Amino acid sequence: MTSSPKEFSPREIGGLRHETELLIKQTRAGACGVDLPEVANFSIRTGQKKREEIGLAQVNEPQVIRHFVRLSNQNYSIDAGFYPLGSCTMKHNPRLNEKLARLEGFGDIHPLQDQSTVQGALELMFNLQNWLATLTGLGAVSLAPAAGAQGELAGMLVIKKAHEKKGEGHRKIVLIPDSAHGTNPATAAMCGFQIKVIPSNSEGLIDLDLFKKLIAEHGSNIAGTMITNPNTCGKFEKNIPEIAELIHSVGAYFYCDGANYNAIVGKVRPADIGVDVMHFNLHKTFSTPHGGGGPGSGPIAVRAELAEFLPTPHVEKTGEIYQLVAPKNSCGKVKGFNGQFGMHVRALAYMLSHGSDGLQKVAEDAVLSANYILAKLKNHFHVPFSGNCMHECLLTDKIQKAQGISTLDIAKALIEFGIHPMTVFFPLVVSGAMLIEPTETETKETIDQFVATMLHIAKEIAEGRGDRFHNYPLSTPRKRLDDVRAAKTPITTWFA
Repeated sequence: MTSSPKEFSPREIGGLRHETELLIKQTRAGACGVDLPEVANFSIRTGQKKREEIGLAQVNEPQVIRHFVRLSNQNYSIDAGFYPLGSCTMKHNPRLNEKLARLEGFGDIHPLQDQSTVQGALELMFNLQNWLATLTGLGAVSLAPAAGAQGELAGMLVIKKAHEKKGEGHRKIVLIPDSAHGTNPATAAMCGFQIKVIPSNSEGLIDLDLFKKLIAEHGSNIAGTMITNPNTCGKFEKNIPEIAELIHSVGAYFYCDGANYNAIVGKVRPADIGVDVMHFNLHKTFSTPHGGGGPGSGPIAVRAELAEFLPTPHVEKTGEIYQLVAPKNSCGKVKGFNGQFGMHVRALAYMLSHGSDGLQKVAEDAVLSANYILAKLKNHFHVPFSGNCMHECLLTDKIQKAQGISTLDIAKALIEFGIHPMTVFFPLVVSGAMLIEPTETETKETIDQFVATMLHIAKEIAEGRGDRFHNYPLSTPRKRLDDVRAAKTPITTWFA
């Protein structure tokens, strides 16, 4: 007896916009893309029981290819359109850097090779360390951390180790602004520190009076402060020299979150404003892949007196020989092998191709682009903090909320109009935040198109036609989700 044939009917899928089901739902018993011979005299050597079913989809090669090609066609990418993601620096990455990262001598080496066979790679890492130190004015650099959050961890471990060596392991308090990236307090907590939150003032800056109060109250128990500058409200902390002086006056260290370094690269040397330790997001400031779970890189730079505490390994040059060494009192190993080497290649290529004047131009153009958007939109959306911004501008939905339209509706409308949304609901210090970062690589025409779209959305809402945005997007492969239902009752099985 045979089963009834599956019912098929035409699907309206929008011409060449092909739909695809999960591979596991495409399974047909016996289907496969490759036929391998049985392994003779096979025996399990791990002590585990033999698995009859491993749960993989049974599909043929064309199904696999079509599945992933169709998924790729549903992707939004920096090569396809504009990403105004605030605090994420989603800029175009020159293909030259990709080509260099794939050179045989870089792409085909292995971290366990004898160091004598990878002198070129070690030289590149040494030079990158040098240029990052030069840009920041800080004395030593570790390329080991894999991304920004791990860079934070490495930086705070350096600070912890430095205090312990001085016999001041009792210092457990770290001062962190409420506008910090969420990884900052998480990192400090992972290192065993206690967090004291510093509220933002009416200008979107650190409340200096409260900072002074916390310094006076906790004094010698303070290990350091973690500050993002420019901060996540899009502002440069104008009181940063005084803040650095205050933190140093009690023997603590100033850690700078360098996620927003794109705004000041080549313009401000962090060491000159009192920074002791900072991390870089190479995958933001210096051109490497960013987003979609791709590899990041989060090196740290420290003052010369903290170099002995850097993570291991570290590249040094003795005579004409480059070698990986363990710093004297290293805070330990934060990543397998030697960091994200492919990212190091891309970053150095970006830096050398721009030169010092070009890197300054990066910061200038990024700040100019953001202030241009702010000037165009400030009379149509609420601006929580007055004055100019740095490389990202901050708006809120306060005006539109009066008409029943939220930041989420505005973001979904942008998707319908073919633009990736800005960062929403961050920073948390303002309600309904929309954080917009155009980056330095976008043309004026692209930015003008974004501005025109935002103005159209604002006009539709102001004239009473905004309710339609509650149902947007309409034309995407996936429509508007019920966010509450998705969070409360997620589908957690392949077959549902």
